[in-house]
Amino acid sequence: MNSILIVLPILTVLMFDLGLTLEARDFVMVAKSPRPVLAGMVGQLLVLPVVAYILATLLHLEPIFFIGLVLIACCPGGSSSNIFSMLAKGDVALSVSLTAVSSVVTLFTLPFIMQFATAAVGDEIGVTLPVGNLLVQNLVTMLLPLVIGILVRRFAPKASVRIDAVLSRCAFPALMLLAGIFFVQHRHTIIDNVGSLGFAVTSLLLCCILVASVLCRIFRLHDASRRTIVIEVGMQNAAQAIAIASSPFVFNDSRIAIPAIIYALMMNVVLLIYVGVIRRFNSSSDAKSK
Repeated sequence: MNSILIVLPILTVLMFDLGLTLEARDFVMVAKSPRPVLAGMVGQLLVLPVVAYILATLLHLEPIFFIGLVLIACCPGGSSSNIFSMLAKGDVALSVSLTAVSSVVTLFTLPFIMQFATAAVGDEIGVTLPVGNLLVQNLVTMLLPLVIGILVRRFAPKASVRIDAVLSRCAFPALMLLAGIFFVQHRHTIIDNVGSLGFAVTSLLLCCILVASVLCRIFRLHDASRRTIVIEVGMQNAAQAIAIASSPFVFNDSRIAIPAIIYALMMNVVLLIYVGVIRRFNSSSDAKSK
């Protein structure tokens, strides 16, 4: 099975659905509430890739997995983070704005961060990154469907709500299907490296939470914003990472997607536990206040 024929349509549909949930005002919030947005952007686009690079170096990951770990750290999460933020009683408006801004900014920051990471270890295995091809693929499979979704929301709001109601229910199952297909295809490689990769991915996830918590304190954010920042920094767009890894126009090596596959599975477990703890804590606080 040619996995790229599955991952690219899924990524495109997910980005279109994300666009259906966005409005111009979601981008304007950056100017109105710069501190929480800046905290999230610093965590997503700067600190997390650096942490992934350091972890991959300290853990002596194989070059193919080194590139993959940095890649998933460079792909901020999509619309699912908004749902998690709502469940955690976070700042949903902040979550939507961060998703909107990071989805656009990362299209241009990711190629250059990945070029640096690939140049550091790629020569050992003959892997190079065609930056131009990656930029074009990002524009076609991510920015274009995102813009189309925003336009549908703008000019056909009722239709956009109906479409989003269907697509939003398919987003998580589609991601899990994608991860499942790649897991089956690379099960032997994953099993052989589950110790090192599992530890690396779990460490990255825990570092996400730690980094987000520290940034929230630095930027003096309130509780709802803190919960949202933790979720936004921790939730990565695995579909984007898998598409870049397996695309014949970019890396053309689906093994690079293996860290993203493991991350996709682990992040949902960890963040669901985080949301559960938050909800239980809030319930206890509400009960004591009565």
